[in-house]
Amino acid sequence: MTPLSVLDLAPIVEGGTAADSFRNSVELAQHCERLGYRRFWLAEHHSMPGVASAATAVLIAHVAAHTGRIRVGAGGIMLPNHAPLVIAEQFGTLASLFPGRIDLGLGRAPGSDQATARALRRNLDTDPDAFPQDVLELMHYFAPEQPGQRVRAVPGAGLDVPIWILGSSLFGAQLAARLGLPFAFASHFAPAQMMDAIALYRSLFQPSDKLDKPYVMLGVSVFAADTDEEAHLLATSMQQAFVNLRSGRPTRLQPPVPGYADALNEHERAILAHTMSCSIIGSAATVATGIKDFIARTGADELMIASQIYDHRARLHAYTLAAQAMN
Repeated sequence: MTPLSVLDLAPIVEGGTAADSFRNSVELAQHCERLGYRRFWLAEHHSMPGVASAATAVLIAHVAAHTGRIRVGAGGIMLPNHAPLVIAEQFGTLASLFPGRIDLGLGRAPGSDQATARALRRNLDTDPDAFPQDVLELMHYFAPEQPGQRVRAVPGAGLDVPIWILGSSLFGAQLAARLGLPFAFASHFAPAQMMDAIALYRSLFQPSDKLDKPYVMLGVSVFAADTDEEAHLLATSMQQAFVNLRSGRPTRLQPPVPGYADALNEHERAILAHTMSCSIIGSAATVATGIKDFIARTGADELMIASQIYDHRARLHAYTLAAQAMN
C-alpha cells in the first residue's frame, strides 16, 4: 500500500494568530500519527501573512516533541537562504533530540519574493545555481568526521540525516537522480512538469549508499468531506489563496465562499486550472477513486497530502477520510 504523509504550511486563518496555527499543527500531527501517516513535513516560507512556518526547524522541534512515532521534517528548507553548516547544525540538533524521526527536504527556491530574499540574506550574492554544491557541502557535514577536518557540524557529523531533493521542475529531478537521493515533486502547486520530472528522475537515477533505487513522493492537494458539495466549498479557501498569491496580494487563509470560481475573471480561472490540476476534491468515495487513479497514473511511491482548509475540525476530518481511502 502506498504510504501517505502530510505537508503542513501551518496556515494562519483570517481571524486567527500564529499561536493558533502552531496549536493546530500539533493537533494535526498527533491526529495523523494515530491514523498511520508516515511523515509530517513543514515548509519554509517568508513574509507571507497566511503561513506561520518561517522558522521551520523550530516548529519541527515543537511538533516532534508532541508526537512519538511519525517522522517530522522539512518540505522543505530553501537552501539558498542559509549557509549549509547552519542547516547541518540545526538538523543535527533535531536528529539528536529525536533519533530516527527527522527528514530534511531541500529546495532551491527562496520561498519568498526578491525583497524578502534580500532581507533574509542581506544581499543576493548567493547563487541559486550553486544549489548542487550546497547540497554536497551539507551532505559532507552529516558524514563521519574525517581526520584533520577543520569545519564540522556539532551536532551533525555522523548522524546521516535523510536528505530529500524537492522540486517543481526538471532541475530537481536531475539532481536527485545524480546524487541517488529520494525525490519529492511539488505537484500540489506546480503540476505542469510532473510526469516529465518523474520519468527523468527514474531514467537518470544512480544508486548510492543512501538509496538503491528511485523513490518518488508526490505532493497532492486533497479536500475531503462528507459530500462532494461540501468538499468543493472547503476547497475555495485554497483557491482564494492561490489567486491572491499569484495576483501579488497574499492574505491569511480565508473562509470558504460559495460559488467563488463563478465570480473570477478568465485570467484568475486559468490560475486555478493550472495550480489545482493535481487536486482531489470530494466525498470519501470520490477521494478514494482520485487517490488510486493518481497513484496508478504516476507510480508514486508515496503521497504527501496538503489540505489547506479554513476550519480546523474540517481539516482533521479531511485527513481522516484520505487515510480511510487507502484501506
